Amino acid sequence: MNTISSICEMLMLLCFACSWPFSIVKALKTKVVAGKSPVFMIIIIMGYVLGIVHKLTGNADWVTFLYVFNICIVGFDLFLYFYYSRFYRR
Repeated sequence: MNTISSICEMLMLLCFACSWPFSIVKALKTKVVAGKSPVFMIIIIMGYVLGIVHKLTGNADWVTFLYVFNICIVGFDLFLYFYYSRFYRR
C-alpha cells in the first residue's frame, strides 16, 4: 500500500463527496431536477463500483469506504432525479 497514493485518492474522493451535496440540497429545496443527467450519475456510480472492485482485488484499505460513501451520495441524487422528474411527466 502506497501511503501517498492512498492520501491522494482519499482527497480526490473527498472533493467529489463535497460537490454532490450541493446538487442534492438544490433538488430538495427547489424540487427541480431539470438539467441533471441520470445517465451521467449512473456512469459515476459505475466508476465508483470499479474503484471498489480494484480495492477489493488487492489494494484494500480504508479508502474503500469513501467509494461506498460516494455511491450513497450519488445514488441519493439519482433517486431524487427519478422522484422529482415523475411530476414533470404528467
